[in-house]
Amino acid sequence: MKTRQDFPSINERPPEGMKLDGSKIRVLVVDDSIFVAKQLGQILTSEGYEVVATAVDGKDGVDKYKELCPNIDLVTMDITMPRMDGITALEQIVAFDKNARVVMVSALGKEELVKKSLILGAKNYIIKPLDRKKVLERISASLKS
Repeated sequence: MKTRQDFPSINERPPEGMKLDGSKIRVLVVDDSIFVAKQLGQILTSEGYEVVATAVDGKDGVDKYKELCPNIDLVTMDITMPRMDGITALEQIVAFDKNARVVMVSALGKEELVKKSLILGAKNYIIKPLDRKKVLERISASLKS
């Protein structure tokens, strides 16, 4: 029986979630939907990213960002959440750390809120329902900007 070693690795590429030094890109996932948070986590970890924490609302997200900073490379932030929405949380994170990289996650039909978040400092946005390829493209692009 043939094993992996019997085939040349012409299609192998490094996982997107790795830094040049070989360490993992660390992500904080902020979403009130356990399903969406889990789905984002699975997409990211499958590409080598490390989900260091999850938060259930904007307030929790801001608190966790401040607690873990500077050991967070990227935040995915839902826009519509209880207690504190994603736009307010984005403002507070950017006020705390002007170099924060935040990618907003929004349902269809929230274009005005997405525009506002980009003006306030978000690096990119992802539309729900989540598409693996688009999630990885947008996150990769936001890390380069």
